[in-house]
Amino acid sequence: MAAKLSHIRNLGIIAHIDAGKTTVTERMLFCSGAKHRAGEVDRGTTTTDDDAEEAERGITIYSACVRFPWNDVEINLIDTPGHVDFTAEVERSLRVLDGAVIVFSAREGVEAQSETVWRQADKYKVPRLAFINKLDREGADFEAVFAEIEQRLGATPVPLQIPVGQGPPHVNNPFRGVIDLVRMKLLTFPEGKEGNKIVAEDIPEDLAVEASLWREKLLESLYDYSNKLMELALAEEPIPEELIRRTVRDATIHLRIQPVLVGSALHGMGVQPVLDAVAAYLPSPLDVPPVSGIDPAGKSKSSGKSKRKSADEDDGEGKKIQRKPDPDEPFCGLVFKVQPYKTGDLCWIRVYSGTLKGNSRVLNPGKDTKENIAQLWRIHASKKDEQLEEVVAGDIVGAIGLRDSVTGDTLCDTRSPIVLESIEFPETVISMAIEPESTADKKKLAEALDMLRKQDPTFAAEENEETGQILISGMGELHLEVIQHRLQRDFKLNVKVHNPRVSYRETVAAAAEATGECNRNINGVQHTAQVRVRVEPWAPTGPLAAQLGPTTVSVAPDNGLPEEFLNVVLEELETAVSGGGVVGFPLLRLKATVTGGEVHETDSTEIAFRTAASQAFDAALREAGPVLLEPIMKLELATPDEFVGDLIGDLQKRRAIIHDQESRGAATVIHCDAPLAELFGYSGAMRSLSQGRASCSMQPSTYSPAPDEVLKRFM
Repeated sequence: MAAKLSHIRNLGIIAHIDAGKTTVTERMLFCSGAKHRAGEVDRGTTTTDDDAEEAERGITIYSACVRFPWNDVEINLIDTPGHVDFTAEVERSLRVLDGAVIVFSAREGVEAQSETVWRQADKYKVPRLAFINKLDREGADFEAVFAEIEQRLGATPVPLQIPVGQGPPHVNNPFRGVIDLVRMKLLTFPEGKEGNKIVAEDIPEDLAVEASLWREKLLESLYDYSNKLMELALAEEPIPEELIRRTVRDATIHLRIQPVLVGSALHGMGVQPVLDAVAAYLPSPLDVPPVSGIDPAGKSKSSGKSKRKSADEDDGEGKKIQRKPDPDEPFCGLVFKVQPYKTGDLCWIRVYSGTLKGNSRVLNPGKDTKENIAQLWRIHASKKDEQLEEVVAGDIVGAIGLRDSVTGDTLCDTRSPIVLESIEFPETVISMAIEPESTADKKKLAEALDMLRKQDPTFAAEENEETGQILISGMGELHLEVIQHRLQRDFKLNVKVHNPRVSYRETVAAAAEATGECNRNINGVQHTAQVRVRVEPWAPTGPLAAQLGPTTVSVAPDNGLPEEFLNVVLEELETAVSGGGVVGFPLLRLKATVTGGEVHETDSTEIAFRTAASQAFDAALREAGPVLLEPIMKLELATPDEFVGDLIGDLQKRRAIIHDQESRGAATVIHCDAPLAELFGYSGAMRSLSQGRASCSMQPSTYSPAPDEVLKRFM
């Protein structure tokens, strides 16, 4: 069984939009024999983009999983979206994968979303290969992209291949093959997109010098990771291929280097060597560390709202335990995607340890409920493909029968509970009001939105208590547009949508302290208390910033309150902090501190201290002065030179701050930050100003104070 585990590769294909991920996936399926003909994105015939919206738009929206053999390994491959609006699909995939191939366009190089997915891979410590695609395109520049990977991503790229020529057939030196620097062979692909044939031959004399220089660069990159390789190099002895491969594999798995390969997936050039590299250099489930989790038996039963814990108190949350990728260990797995169906949800599960059987019961320790695994299915794209009796550690599978489990939940053996780290998703940045055309459809709309919410953790839908409107929230305009189309197409619901509403946040302008008092007689009982609270702007930095959250509640020394009442005050403040500010938006970058209070000898009660704490916090907020924070988007705009002036003028009208301009091939790339509120409909304006020749990508960056006129609209 261990040998079989060593032959599994759980692989993700990730990249910026239009770098060619889905085409690479299609070519891999074709090369492996899993398909008789490679599908094409432009024709909507690809395996993984099997949703009608994906075929229509020519982009990936939902992650899709396919399994296929390559030589002696079995590859579970997840194709992910490149558009920032669907970044949750990348996040959840990287959480459960062992390795990744990150695709770069040889023309556009490292783009905004390339940086995002690279950071996500760093976050989950995923070993990766880089594939520089589209070398047959006008403006392709292998060396520039290689340098960008190193400089912009802070990576350690190691060249395993270099291209022979660059650009389309009509240029002087078109892309026509690949030099393998490990074997020192020229690889050509005479059948192109119609076949799989590879011809390996000696490197021609006119390419020998360049190949030798790049091979030396490859070897120099590896000296730090192999004493044997260094000794052979110093002795000027031949270095065996097997030693190079072993060193590359070890350094890749330990996240020291990222091997770089080249090709053109659309024209069937260079994809087989990528599959060889996946098998040779990316880890199997046995090569990654055992998965860590918390023993729920010792886990604190607190509400989880408190941000007062320090880093070294974290151990109080429960004893850390590990599970090895061994079929004989107790079962544990993570639900990383839920696809709702009317006949029962299909839950995608990464099995980390043990054996999972169909028609069995497992524990969801996070919810303390038992779940039925009625059926297990091999997933093909987004559909059930083959029913399975059981699966073992290291595999990815679809399960039917789970009722309460959602994305990020742990499933485990009922006798050996463990809670794995969940999946964190970014907060929504844009909202809009939605309503059914008829009141009869209101219940149907609520059910549809509930199904969509289960499927997509970055989609939210809630009813505004004051206005009665249903607000849907997501990661961008395209995200919500796709949701709207799904409601019409899949659920036959015609809905009306209103202008998007930006997800603002609030903080305070300065520090302020206020006193809250309670002196009431309720049903004949006197309730007396006094609490002093200080609020101030607060922005955590360093490694604890993410752990501490957007706001914090603390206690000043010598506050004079006994512990029983202090705990009540802290609990009330944490509720108040999470409830919103003066204008009504969630609070951000705020610290609330209990500085003191007074206790009456006989009349102080919990109710009195809750009331006084709430009053003090509200008064301090108003005294400190509300500051409205608006979401800022990071834009990367690529345009021909002649449109730069018009586009910059338009951006400045939208309150954008231009940070940098650079030349990239024949285009000028503009880097800037702009408020989300000013960017609604921007893609249409950009196309109009550039005659359709500019392209833009944007992603959430930070929150910044909004102008006073924006704040006045809400006061």
